[in-house]
Amino acid sequence: MTRTLRATATILAAALAATLGLAHPAWAASYSASLTTAVAGLPVATEVRTGYSRDLFPHWVDADGDGCNTRNEVLIAEAVSAPTVGGSCTLSGGRWYSYYDNAYWTLTSDLDIDHMVPLAEAWDSGARSWTTSRRQAYANDLGDSRPLAAVTDNVNQAKGDQDPATWLPPYASARCRYVKEWVATKIRWRLTVDSAEKSTLTSWANNCPATTVSVTYAW
Repeated sequence: MTRTLRATATILAAALAATLGLAHPAWAASYSASLTTAVAGLPVATEVRTGYSRDLFPHWVDADGDGCNTRNEVLIAEAVSAPTVGGSCTLSGGRWYSYYDNAYWTLTSDLDIDHMVPLAEAWDSGARSWTTSRRQAYANDLGDSRPLAAVTDNVNQAKGDQDPATWLPPYASARCRYVKEWVATKIRWRLTVDSAEKSTLTSWANNCPATTVSVTYAW
């Protein structure tokens, strides 16, 4: 599915950076390589869950103060039929595609906003050393279309905090896209992978159609 409103998302990301007191030029450095090269370059490290809490990643904030929090910003951006935006950013009349399971939905209650790399996985992979401001920016990342995805709620719940070594989308045709977006998110936020995760990503990268991963680093 082609995601829309990417320019708006970039503006919102800049607004979030400004809100958090971050330097705007820090969003500029970029990376581009084939998927196989990108996977090969992911640094391997042991994951550490000690001290993790979802509360350490403040999420669904309204970074630009327009009345719509991050969840609704993603729903607006990813709708295949645009919803009507009412008072308090109430959404109605839209239609969404969940690429994880090849399903369409018309009720926002049937959708979760998935953190492509789950918050717990991010913590394990380096976010435990971040400031709360950086973790908030990660949890509300609208500067790239891949870290947050509107997907079927029970599919997202089945994924939980698993990485691709133990969970991939049930819709087989979505898996190469999912691997590419997982890798892009890890690179964007300079996160590590564990050995099982890297082995799985390598296998998929070698068997997916040739593709390029292009990323702007978060900062």
